[in-house]
Amino acid sequence: MIPEQELLWQNIQNYSIDKPGVGFKFSDRLARENGWPRNYALRVIEEYKKFIFLCCITPGGVTPSDPVDQAWHLHLTFTQSYWNDLCRDTLGQQIHHNPTKGGQAEAIKFDGYYTHTHQLYTQTFGTIPPADIWHNNKTRFTDINFRRVNVGRYWLLPKPRSISQVVILLMLIVAAGLFIQASETSIALAIMIGVIGLVVVAVYKGGHDYSDEDRKNNNDGNSGCGGDTDSGPHGDHSGHDGSHDHGGSHGCGGHSGCGSGCSGCSSSGCSGCGGGGD
Repeated sequence: MIPEQELLWQNIQNYSIDKPGVGFKFSDRLARENGWPRNYALRVIEEYKKFIFLCCITPGGVTPSDPVDQAWHLHLTFTQSYWNDLCRDTLGQQIHHNPTKGGQAEAIKFDGYYTHTHQLYTQTFGTIPPADIWHNNKTRFTDINFRRVNVGRYWLLPKPRSISQVVILLMLIVAAGLFIQASETSIALAIMIGVIGLVVVAVYKGGHDYSDEDRKNNNDGNSGCGGDTDSGPHGDHSGHDGSHDHGGSHGCGGHSGCGSGCSGCSSSGCSGCGGGGD
């Protein structure tokens, strides 16, 4: 890093999203809204800071992982913290969120951004991005079919991840039916139900251990930072000037929230950059 970048990175590291004396902190809300352990949410916040730094040091496009994107989305709703504390007072410039226009060209663009982000991350920080937060390109752009669900009212059960799991469950159901039909004791019935329960747990286990580097996290959307919008890195930018749009029309190939980016964060400067507000 050049001296200016080192100073900027130090300022970002010193910036705290969690405010002291607050009972329900940003990290608590991030963990709750995504169903994450709090330690994982704290790690995501640190990766979010790295993403913001990458935004500011490259004139090209960079795209966050989905967990990092969730932190970014939530932070945009903390308007004073985002626009004043982070953009104005810490970065000295504004970072605007630009949703995708959809279509194949946009999908290819953000896929390239994401690949570039992994490369830039490794070059800048001297380590590869953690795989349980920065998923591969395929996972990043296919795990996008999400809904907001009240878990206090509904149970969420994961679907089988392969045909073999479906076959196993069907065989268990058939075997259970035959066993129950042949058995005349409640003890045998209880044993069979217990066995089925254990097997079902074993089939569905996995994909929820956030300390596992191979974990596949299900979250919606993607977004990125970079000056590559309609008019180039120094042209006019569309996006969110202090507000965040979750409109369903944005997406790759019709998928809502499948691509978005930010402007005003290039190290070479963009329209709207500066130490003050708009």
